[in-house]
Amino acid sequence: MTTVEEDPSPNAAVEERMGISSAPTGSQLKAAEGRVFLPLRKRRHLEVSQQLADPRLRFGPGPLSYEPYDFRRPDKLSKEHLRSLQLLHESFANYFAGSLAGYLRAQVQIEVVSVEQVPYDEYMRSISASLLNILNVSPLAGQMIFETDFGILFSMMDRLLGGTGAAGKIVRDLTDIEKMLADNIVNHALDDLRTAWEAVSPLDFDVASTETSSQFVQIVPGNDTVVLILFEVRMGDYQGAMSLCIPYLLIKPILSKLSAQRWFSASKKREVHYGAQLAKRLNTTRVPCVARLGTTKLTTGKLMDLREGDVLPMKVALDPDTGKPVGKIGTVDIMIGNQVKFRGKTGLRGKNLAVLVEAIVSPPDDLISHKETN
Repeated sequence: MTTVEEDPSPNAAVEERMGISSAPTGSQLKAAEGRVFLPLRKRRHLEVSQQLADPRLRFGPGPLSYEPYDFRRPDKLSKEHLRSLQLLHESFANYFAGSLAGYLRAQVQIEVVSVEQVPYDEYMRSISASLLNILNVSPLAGQMIFETDFGILFSMMDRLLGGTGAAGKIVRDLTDIEKMLADNIVNHALDDLRTAWEAVSPLDFDVASTETSSQFVQIVPGNDTVVLILFEVRMGDYQGAMSLCIPYLLIKPILSKLSAQRWFSASKKREVHYGAQLAKRLNTTRVPCVARLGTTKLTTGKLMDLREGDVLPMKVALDPDTGKPVGKIGTVDIMIGNQVKFRGKTGLRGKNLAVLVEAIVSPPDDLISHKETN
């Protein structure tokens, strides 16, 4: 979990969403004054210590001890489930930051701020100016929300359109061009989200609809528990927030797979699987193959004076050991990329031009040494 401590330029979008974690009770409102946002683990330790300090909570002889329980905010997920979701979405944050950095040509940092259980209506009240993408999650039955703050979203779109990213927080409907740019950013996020969830359960995420007002989004009843995963996004000097809202009923069928031990074992299996998958893709990768008749060098003047019927003398490849010409007249170099890999001679096969491979060329010494060091 990433600690977001006091900063000279606090992220207003993150602070706005973090406000939903304080319930409207007197003791919690006092604890929220002057609050510094700590990691989820430290915040829970602080809550436990405050509860233990309550004189009404006694152990041993005496009146029956009890601890407060808020029926509006029931904890349906265990700490192990929350820890697994945190690890999973930290991987997603790393994947998505790398994708955005290449797509926007800018330095992007995405960090997980908190993973909490909150009622759905409290989460929606914390959303003011954001792009809300309602996602279908197959093969699970239900929907989830991927939310992006307008401030950082417009900064990204400004960057894509050639600007510096200084768009500011704009509250309005998106134009057709902006919708297309936002869809591209969301598609990058969904691709990386699929990759992150592969370690637990293969899921497919598709955008069912897009809204700019939280009043028109209702995926579960207001008192249902949802998992709120809050991210802080920084792009250069600009910052914002995004979040994932996952209903408890959506992930209930796969809760048994959300364990830290299973997550780590799945990650190791995935690394082995990726090696075989990479080899398979390399075997089907297309590479340019060129049969080169020869090479020569010309001045610009001679090149401009070339006419039909002129003869160009070609250099013949020489053996590096003997210094003698390699092959016979008509031998061609068969190049893969910019390296000579084979030598052969041209001819016809049926009605098609063809090259007969006669020799395999050893790779240069610098390539061999580079391979051995890696």
